[in-house]
Amino acid sequence: MTEKFVRYEVDEHGAAFVTLDDPATRNALGDELLDELLAALEQARLDDEVRVVVLGSSHERVFSSGGNLRAFADDRPPIVKYAGLDRFPRLFKLIGALGKPVLCAAGGDVLAGAFGLALACDLVLAKESAHFGCPEINVGAFPFMISALIYRNVDRMKANELMMLGDRITAAQARELGIVNQVVPDDEFDATVRAWAHRVAAKSPLLMRLGKDAINATRDLGLPEALDHLQAQLALAFTTEDLGEGVRAFREKREPRWQRR
Repeated sequence: MTEKFVRYEVDEHGAAFVTLDDPATRNALGDELLDELLAALEQARLDDEVRVVVLGSSHERVFSSGGNLRAFADDRPPIVKYAGLDRFPRLFKLIGALGKPVLCAAGGDVLAGAFGLALACDLVLAKESAHFGCPEINVGAFPFMISALIYRNVDRMKANELMMLGDRITAAQARELGIVNQVVPDDEFDATVRAWAHRVAAKSPLLMRLGKDAINATRDLGLPEALDHLQAQLALAFTTEDLGEGVRAFREKREPRWQRR
């Protein structure tokens, strides 16, 4: 039987739990694990029952150590290494275009390429004991691929400090930088992650998809172009049954009954 590095399960609330499960390498983001992760996210994207994706780790102290350093320094021809470099861009683009919120459950250290993976997600919850960082420079590399995500989420000087000194920061410091939504005591982490996932899953899946697609399409546009696009998306939202249902449910003090898509 082929060893699996990513676990996938969907609960009764429509939360898909995608779990990195290669503890022997501290969930290093090697080619095989990335391929399985891409496949799991694609499965969640296509499943109408899934309303939110939770990206977590089976390791108690490490979410992921980032890219596989052994692969960086092995003796494969450069052309072979280059051919595999598209996995990270595909992964980050897929998360943005998933149409469903992705919650990063940082239950341990989030390092190097995994730091970029967390920043690509829509929400991040972190254990109190977790650390974040991009230490690539310490081993003669540089966080090339994830620098685009770091610069979109962290102030310039702090971003440079993280990438050029390679120091780790605590979960509390990550929260101060605005890249973590909430820092959670370790013994409350799993329950808090599940509670957040179920709260997100209870929202209209259709309006959530329209909203996430709008964010993905406009975040790098100029203001006039973004406003034009968002006006069109708001007009589209007015045509949905869920918008009217949400207002009626609010007025009638009941839970809304959303359309499946």
